[in-house]
Amino acid sequence: MADIRLTKVSKRYGSALVIEDLSLDIRSREFVVFLGPSGCGKSTLLRMIAGLEDISGGDISIAGEVVNEVPARHRGVSMVFQNYALYPHMSVYENISFGLRNTGVPKDEIKRRVTDAARILRIEELLDRKPRDMSGGQRQRVAIGRAIVRQPRAFLFDEPLSNLDAELRVQMRAEIARLHHSLDATMIFVTHDQVEAMTMADRIVVMRSGHIEQVGTPIELYREPRNLFVAGFLGSPKMNFLEGKVSATSAGRQTLDIGASRPIDLAVDSHPGEIGAAATLGLRPEHLQLTGPEDGALRGKVELVEKLGNTTHLHVALTDGRLVIVEDSGESQARVDDLVGLDFQPDRAHLFDAAGNALPRLAP
Repeated sequence: MADIRLTKVSKRYGSALVIEDLSLDIRSREFVVFLGPSGCGKSTLLRMIAGLEDISGGDISIAGEVVNEVPARHRGVSMVFQNYALYPHMSVYENISFGLRNTGVPKDEIKRRVTDAARILRIEELLDRKPRDMSGGQRQRVAIGRAIVRQPRAFLFDEPLSNLDAELRVQMRAEIARLHHSLDATMIFVTHDQVEAMTMADRIVVMRSGHIEQVGTPIELYREPRNLFVAGFLGSPKMNFLEGKVSATSAGRQTLDIGASRPIDLAVDSHPGEIGAAATLGLRPEHLQLTGPEDGALRGKVELVEKLGNTTHLHVALTDGRLVIVEDSGESQARVDDLVGLDFQPDRAHLFDAAGNALPRLAP
C-alpha cells in the first residue's frame, strides 16, 4: 500500500478558487475520512488524487512519486462512486472482471482475483446475477469488488453510502471497516455524514470552503475541536452554543457572563481575553445535567421531549429564550412544560473567543 502526500494543492474553475494551498499527509494503510458540508471541496480533492480532475497548483504524491501528470489509470488507485456505475447488461462476474479483461490479465488470474474478492465481500452466490436483480447494498459490494481486483495502492470512496437506506448504511459502514482491516489498505472516504466519519476513520479531515479546518482522530476532534465550525459539525445532537462576554480575568482563568444564574468560571491554557470581549460557551448535550428548577447555572422550561430508547433528548428554552438540547437517560421523567435547572462540570465546557477559535483548557 502507499502513503499519499498533498503539498500546497489548489484547484480553480475559471476565476473560482475551490481548493487553496491545501497540504495533507496520509499514511500508508490509514483510513482517512474527508468530512464537510456540500460544496466544501472534499469530492473535488478526492477526484484530484484519483486523476479525474487536473490540479491548478501544488503537487500530489503517491508512494513517493509525484503524479500530477500521470493519467488516472496509471496512478494505482481504485475509486468507488456513489452511483455504483455498474454495466446493467453484464453479470456480477463480468462487471468485477471488466477492467482486468481490458488490460489483458490472463483468464486464470482474473478468475482467482474475482473469486477472492467475492469471498471477501461475501457475494459468491451473486456472481451470475445482473445488477437489476440485486439490492443497493449488494450492488455497492460489486462496485467495491471491482476496485479490489485491481489490487490498487489506495482505495478512494466518494460518498458510497448516500444512496442506501438507513439500515443498509449501518451495515455497509461495518463492511467497509472490516474490509479495511482485512486488506490492510490505504483508504480515503468522502462523506458529509459525521456518524460515518466518527465510526470508521483513523483520522478525520474536516473541510470548509476549500480549506482544512482540523485533522485528527475522531475522539480528538470531538473532545478538542479547534473552532466553532468543527465543534458544531461533530456530534449528534450538535453542541449547544451560548454567547456571552468576559466579565473577569486572571492568570489561566476566565469568567464568562452568559446570562446564567451565576458567572461561569473556566480554566483556560491561554492569555485571558479582555473584560467585555465577546466569547461563546460550548456545551455538549450529554454534559448537561438536570437539577431542580431553582438550582443549576441555567434555568428554563422543557419544550420538546424526544424518546430514543436508551436516551432522551430534551429541548429546553432558557429564561432568555435561547434553546439548548440536553441528553438525559432513557428513563427520563421530564415532561413538556416542566421547569428545570441545568448544570455542568466546568472541565467539560468549551470556550471560544470572538473569532470562533477554541481556547485550550488547562489539564485537570
